Amino acid sequence: MEYTNLGRSGLSVSRLVLGTMNFGTQTSEADSHTIMDRAHDRGINFFDTANVYGTRPGEQPTEPIIGRWFAGGNGRREKTVLATKVYLPTGSWPNESYLSALNIRRACEASLKRLGTDYIDVYQMHHVDRSTSWEEIWEAFSVLRQQGKVLYFGSSNFAGWHIAQAQEAARSRHFLGLVSEQSRYNLMTRWVELEVLPAARHYGLGLIPWGPLNGGVLGGVLRKMQEGGAARGTSGHSAGLLARHRDTVEAYEKLCAEIGEDPAHVGLAWLLAQEGVTGPIIGPRTAEQLDGSLRALTIRLDAGTLAKLDELFPPPGPNGAKPAPEAYAW
Repeated sequence: MEYTNLGRSGLSVSRLVLGTMNFGTQTSEADSHTIMDRAHDRGINFFDTANVYGTRPGEQPTEPIIGRWFAGGNGRREKTVLATKVYLPTGSWPNESYLSALNIRRACEASLKRLGTDYIDVYQMHHVDRSTSWEEIWEAFSVLRQQGKVLYFGSSNFAGWHIAQAQEAARSRHFLGLVSEQSRYNLMTRWVELEVLPAARHYGLGLIPWGPLNGGVLGGVLRKMQEGGAARGTSGHSAGLLARHRDTVEAYEKLCAEIGEDPAHVGLAWLLAQEGVTGPIIGPRTAEQLDGSLRALTIRLDAGTLAKLDELFPPPGPNGAKPAPEAYAW
């Protein structure tokens, strides 16, 4: 396993992040525990979850599944860099959502209880809260850190200027501020390259891509369909993406076949090759899927392959391959 620092922090994390959104939704608790055991066996130490995962009707909450796994001992909690999130509603009453000091305090305490731990390594804002001042947010977060309940803070789904706002407000308080940003980022969705990724690099945030295979569309979906197997990327929003970009996806899978690699592994390897990326979030539903993802760590895409990928999936902006403002100006 390869490790890197999370942004400018001294925290060492694996270059693949175990996403747990499927735990309690598509994956049983027993299988979820098996996946987490396998992740540790393979050296993955960075686990990502959220206080709202598995909370829809008919689902099993994810955080308690992780907490019961921690309760098994054998250094599980100590070996894990644990990240969870706050923002989305956890109830129907006022102050049960967003980033007020009250909700931050209550949500953190509730996550600690569900996770069966006395501290969270990385506490992430699931979304920017436009109605709460940064003074209030950082004051609430500083209290959690003083209490030893949270060590580091991160953001998710922020724009570049939100990152700048957050960091400058933290600087005025002589506070470390954000160490990570979690954004949707993959070969087909490269908008973060305009401003989010440059802002993250400037302020020393590690970028954690979610949706690295764009809902399965970049995971070899056409090949799997031809083989008659079940494939992600053939239903819901992903089905629409596939319909609109079928020719490009077909060309992508052909390129992957030419270099002898699975499309899913190439998609992850491409993200790992991008400057400023800490590691993509993988969301295996089985231990075997987790094992397969490890191949991405050993793939080194040469300049020719990277250029072909840029041709298939051009960077954003009319002047492509440039950050803002050059991407849309000069």
